[in-house]
Amino acid sequence: MPAHALLIGAIFLGLCFGAAALGAAFTARSVREWYPKLRKPAGTPPNSYFGPVWTALYILMAVAAWNVYLKSGGLHQAALPLTLFLIQLALNVGWSAIFFGRRSPSLAFIEIVVLWLFIFGTTLAFWKVSAISGWLMVPYLLWVSYAARLNIGIWRLNPDV
Repeated sequence: MPAHALLIGAIFLGLCFGAAALGAAFTARSVREWYPKLRKPAGTPPNSYFGPVWTALYILMAVAAWNVYLKSGGLHQAALPLTLFLIQLALNVGWSAIFFGRRSPSLAFIEIVVLWLFIFGTTLAFWKVSAISGWLMVPYLLWVSYAARLNIGIWRLNPDV
């Protein structure tokens, strides 16, 4: 494998974990001060689950994007799927900024629906290039589906927020 291909893989990991770091910046204070006070729907996992799950998801996302790059033969050929990927990554950060930063479950629910649509579109676009990349996005799509259910549950249980 050419060295530049490994560099591209490292860039995708950096993009994903950069998004994670930005999301964490919006999340950190609210997770300590605001989130514990909210009423949560049944099925809400312990806070300790979120870090490991998101770490695994960001790795899968990065590998999926890297594989699309490799299978496509470069950025130009993979422009659409990788653009969708970058948009959904930005929306991922945006959800943290809205839910935790603005402390707005109602607006965050609207945003997570848009995020879900872009993840779905990215997954389909990746699938056209590589079934492996499509499958690597499925856990993320499922997790965000679950997160959307938790988001709307929190919104309904905490209408004054």
